[in-house]
Order: sequence, then C-alpha cells, then structure tokens
Amino acid sequence: MKAHIITIGDEILIGQTINTNAAYIGDRLTQHQVKVLFSSVVPDDEKLVLGEFKKAYSHVDLVIVTGGLGPTHDDITRKCIVEFFETELVLNEEILNDIKKFFEVRGRSLTKTNEEQALIPQIALPIRNMRGTAPGFWIEKKNKIFIAMPGVPHEMKGMMEETILPKLDEKLADRKSFLLMSNLLTTGIPESMLFDKLGDINELLNGAKLAFLPSQFGVRLRITVEDNNVDSAKSHLDEIEQKIRSVAGKFIYGKDEDLLENVIAKLLTDRNLKISLAESCTGGLISNRLTNVSGSSKFFDRGIIAYTNAAKVELLKVDEDTILKNGAVSLEVARQMAEGAKAVSGSDIGLAVTGIMGPTGATPAKPVGLVYVGICDEKICTAKEFRFGDDRLLNKDRTSQAALEMLRRNLLGISYDD
Repeated sequence: MKAHIITIGDEILIGQTINTNAAYIGDRLTQHQVKVLFSSVVPDDEKLVLGEFKKAYSHVDLVIVTGGLGPTHDDITRKCIVEFFETELVLNEEILNDIKKFFEVRGRSLTKTNEEQALIPQIALPIRNMRGTAPGFWIEKKNKIFIAMPGVPHEMKGMMEETILPKLDEKLADRKSFLLMSNLLTTGIPESMLFDKLGDINELLNGAKLAFLPSQFGVRLRITVEDNNVDSAKSHLDEIEQKIRSVAGKFIYGKDEDLLENVIAKLLTDRNLKISLAESCTGGLISNRLTNVSGSSKFFDRGIIAYTNAAKVELLKVDEDTILKNGAVSLEVARQMAEGAKAVSGSDIGLAVTGIMGPTGATPAKPVGLVYVGICDEKICTAKEFRFGDDRLLNKDRTSQAALEMLRRNLLGISYDD
C-alpha cells in the first residue's frame, strides 16, 4: 500500500506551526507496512485543496489528510471532501452524542456551530474523536482509502492509534511483501568517517537500503529490508545490523528511539553508581537530560552550574592559579571541575564541561566551539578536547552529547580514541 499525506493549513506554510503531524503519521504508517511516497502542505484554499485531493487520489492507494475540520469559517476540508466525492452531509447521531457529552463534561453549552460538526459526508464512515469535537472520516472508493482527521495533534494521534492503524492492519493482512526497518544510533563519529568504516555498501546491503541521517546528536543509520517472507526479512535485517556493529560497534549507543541519557541511566543504575555534574558552558543541560529519566534519583546526586571563574573556585575547588595559567576553557580546568564535583558530593563519578559556545568569547588560540569534557571516578581523572561549530545552541547540544557519550564509554570500558 502506497500513501500520500496532505496537511492543510496556512499556519504550516508560513512557518507559524511546525508540521509534526506529517512526521508522526509517516513514521506510524511505515511501521505498519505502508509506503509513504508523498507528503504535501496546502493552504486554506478550496481550489488548491481540491487539486491536491485529485492529484493524490490518482497515484496512491491511501490518502491521509489532517487539518481544516474545525467549526470555524476557515475550516474547509469537510466542504472540499463533499465536493470531491460528489456526496452530501448527513447527521450522525453517534457523533452528535459524543459532542454533547464533550460539552457536558466541561460544563459548557453546546452551540449550533458545534452541532454542525456531527454532519458527516454520506459516503464516509465516521471516526470518533474522544479528545475533541471534530470527527474524522474514512472513505473507501475505487479500491482506495481516503482518511481525514483534525489537525490538533493529540486528537489526530488518538484516531490513528485507536481506529486507523488497526483498520489498516486488517486491510494489509494478506499483503504479499514485508517492509522492515531498524535504526542504529551512533555518536562521536562524523557521517563521512562512518560511511568509510562500512566498506563496500552494496556488498553490505545485498539489496537492502541504508540511510545516513546526521544531526547534532550523531548519525542515525536506518536499515530497510523488503522481502516476501517476514522471517527472511528479519534474518536479512539482523545480518546487516551485525555487520555494521562489527566495524562501528563502539560508536553505537542504542537502537530506534533510544536516548543516550536512558542508556546511561540503566548503566549507572545496574552498577549502583551515583554521578554529580559540574557544568559551565551547557548551563545545566546535561543535568536536565539525565533528570528527564524517571527514577533519576537512583543515580543522579547533583548538578552544579559553575559558570564564572569564581564559581568554579568556590563551588568546585578548582585551583585559581590553574585558571590564570591555562584559562577556564582548558583540559586542566575540566579535569579539576570533574574532580571537584566528585569530591564535594561524595559521588562515584564526577562529569564536567567547560567551553566556548559562541558567538563571542573566542580568541585566536581558543575558537568558538572549543570544549573540554572532564571525568573522574575511582580509577581515573582525565579530560578530552572537542571542537564543534559556531552555532551556540547546537554547540550546547553537541557538548551535552559528547559528555554523555564519554561517560557511556567510561562505564563500558570503551576507549574514546580511534
């Protein structure tokens, strides 16, 4: 089954709202064996919406539309659906009862405008909305499926998970081929170097596909295998994954939706270790990431934001002469910050960062993006230099990722040097 996702709304086109709906729908359809071939955004214009419906319906099996189903004058999707399918609106009592209950629970009076949301295209099966007032529509015609949902993300997601994906699974029960994906998450290695490590890509993949998806946090390797036998597809996927791990395993910290902070949380918890942080340039970002993990009190003792030189000396016992001699952004200061975090807290591990995030603060000897990460445990107390880009916020993300990865490798006994 091939799909086209259509998002309707001026707010998407002008950049006022980020199109998270299309990303979510694309991801979930792919997981359920639907190939997404196209994704488009259309303004609140009847002629353009109808034109996009016609184009999409002509070249795919499944069209999914979000947006424009609300009760106000600029919500035109329902009207366009009626015109496109040459049908009419009819009152659906079940949907009307849903809307009445929605208002009753909230102690609000039902308006005529909201009652009209229970008018459904006669050709459609209604998709109940348990989180709002606008129902969705499921239309089947000429062996094709057309689905419309409201644009409010949590309402759309509810319909996808509770109604649409189960119905699509039923439709796909007799499919002739299987599309399987796996994502290997890497960090600490550039995309080009990772590519070189994998050697002959065609030999590695043997008919499968591999995408390199870089971000400030690392490179996601998406492996895609298609086969007419699900067991054969799984075997092929596993074979490729193992080959990649054999040459790039030290850079792989997780799979699919794993977060590095979650991986580290498990490592620290399993080893019954406590960590404390000393952050300068990241301003608490690393502490925030670790404490986003439920149960972080088991492994996280404290985070100290020592931004100024005076704070580093007072709170972390960094030697003032070391700062004067080497500068606050240096291997020596990073190491002493980590040592201080461990000492003042009594934690098993101290982790520290200091750097120049930019765009100001650089010198000829110390450019924007220069970062030092220090780590101190019962066996070692060391620091490492990193050089990132010139974007302040991206540098904060990169620094937090580098520090967490240095911690992961320390916990697993993996060298950080190539």
